[in-house]
Amino acid sequence: MARLTGPAETALLEFFKALSDVGRLQVAGRLAERDQSAAQLAEALGLPPAAIRKHLDGLSHAELVDGPHSAAQTYRLRRDYLHALAAQALPRAAAAVPPTEDEYVARVLRDFLTPEGAIRELPAQAKKYRVVARYALQAFEVGPRYTEKEVNERLKRLHPDTATLRRTFIDWKWMDREKAGGSYWRTES
Repeated sequence: MARLTGPAETALLEFFKALSDVGRLQVAGRLAERDQSAAQLAEALGLPPAAIRKHLDGLSHAELVDGPHSAAQTYRLRRDYLHALAAQALPRAAAAVPPTEDEYVARVLRDFLTPEGAIRELPAQAKKYRVVARYALQAFEVGPRYTEKEVNERLKRLHPDTATLRRTFIDWKWMDREKAGGSYWRTES
């Protein structure tokens, strides 16, 4: 994985420093739920208003919090900034996992993929193998036809055992092929 340097590294260090304090972490957690005023935060967390202001200053310095806004004097967690930091810090393989996937699928992919997105090894357990095989299937679109050579080239980028993956796609009816095996196509989206 590439090492972050310069402004990206500084921003991540400030982020972790800001959240290394339990009080600031609690304030950030409350603001993740909804925008709140310093008084609301003090009441919810049972902390003195001066401590809340100090925590808000620390979070603001790290660019994690905006505020106060409007007459209500509310503070807001900067989700846009958090997403930008995450995009800089996460390896490509983790970023490739759609956020809508359930935790099990994400965990299996983290366990069996390299940071570059290749398959480290094919799982022995059937349920995990299905997750990894479905990930490999994403190398193909529904509609186009692929020669066996094209199928193997795409799969080889992910794992050297192209025959096993290709056979899995056919056996599980995720792909179909001409009888002579000259043309393959994905059958499901």
